[in-house]
Amino acid sequence: MKNLFEMGAHFDEQGWSSDNKNKPLPKTDTEIKIPQKHQLYLAKEKRRGKTVTIVKPFYLAKNDLQHLVKTLKKKLGTGGTVKENTLEFQGDIPEQIRTHLESLGYRFKI
Repeated sequence: MKNLFEMGAHFDEQGWSSDNKNKPLPKTDTEIKIPQKHQLYLAKEKRRGKTVTIVKPFYLAKNDLQHLVKTLKKKLGTGGTVKENTLEFQGDIPEQIRTHLESLGYRFKI
């Protein structure tokens, strides 16, 4: 007789297993591209009443992305961070970010 209230656990001849233990890892794109092959786009979000400008997706190594955000923060005079393959900057500054990234050879979607 099968138990109707299993809640994700499977009982069989080998013992039991749980559904939540075998989650597949999220797919990460580790392909590294040169700046001219990037197709970036800008987005703005409101967080706690303040505007955040987001630039994504970047296909760079983690160290290169950290160096890029450090350089841009210095040029723009604003705070920023790296989250996965995106750069987030404090403030409503999409045009300044676009001009600095284009001068470094990055391309944008229209």
